[in-house]
Amino acid sequence: MKSFEYFKVKTVAEAISRLRDNPDGSHILNGGTDLIIRMKENHLHPDRVIDIRGIEGFSDINFSEKEGLFIGACVTLGEMAHHKSVVEHYSLLADAAEMVGSGQIRNAATMTGNLCNASPLADTATPALVLNAVVIVEGLTGEKEIPVNEFFKGVRRTSLEKTDVVKGIRIPYEANLQGSFHKASRRKDVDLSTVCASGVKIGDEYRLALGAVAPTPIRLPQVEKFLRGKEINQNTIKQALDLIDEEISPIDDVRSTKEFRTHLAKVLVQRCLEQMV
Repeated sequence: MKSFEYFKVKTVAEAISRLRDNPDGSHILNGGTDLIIRMKENHLHPDRVIDIRGIEGFSDINFSEKEGLFIGACVTLGEMAHHKSVVEHYSLLADAAEMVGSGQIRNAATMTGNLCNASPLADTATPALVLNAVVIVEGLTGEKEIPVNEFFKGVRRTSLEKTDVVKGIRIPYEANLQGSFHKASRRKDVDLSTVCASGVKIGDEYRLALGAVAPTPIRLPQVEKFLRGKEINQNTIKQALDLIDEEISPIDDVRSTKEFRTHLAKVLVQRCLEQMV
């Protein structure tokens, strides 16, 4: 591992200042479960590492029906998975967090880090998409909010500027929300998703998202449009699944063939829909 400067910052302003001094050579440290591995394996060689875990408010989870759910940037997946407000109002997000890695990983990794890594198979990304999550960011020009459907730009690419600091994730509250998260992987536990899926139903509206079937996690707008206002039964499910081929672009890799990923995508979407009956 290459030597680097380490800064433990106490404020967002200090973090932005450190990033501004060396935007191309700096990397933020949060949970570190991805960063440290990539550094050890010589895939990443930052000149400076900026530790944001001491910033006030970054470890907070807050909920109200008016403001929705706020998950601070440094809240671990383990904390999130068992937080009362998350379990009661956003159960699919709690389920997704609980399925990330091992208990040791979940006690360090964060949802913010999971999203910022911009992996196509990030487990918390599909719940974030169907829940219309917003990424709260502060940079040189002040604070901004980025809808998560505009956040992912490609494999390991987001819309963040090099001097931006993610402060947390905000998710609106929806009464009477039905939702579920499903994941297929090579092993039952402690494995990356071969395909993952999230679905929610709010009134007569359906939202569906898939991971690991495109360069980024994606929503399924054609399927959602078809389902809107319809009763979920075996016939509508079959017609909805037939539309999935047009919306995804899976690849062959060490975890799966593209054909099997397409099959898994349909199986997982079907499970989501069957839980909304």
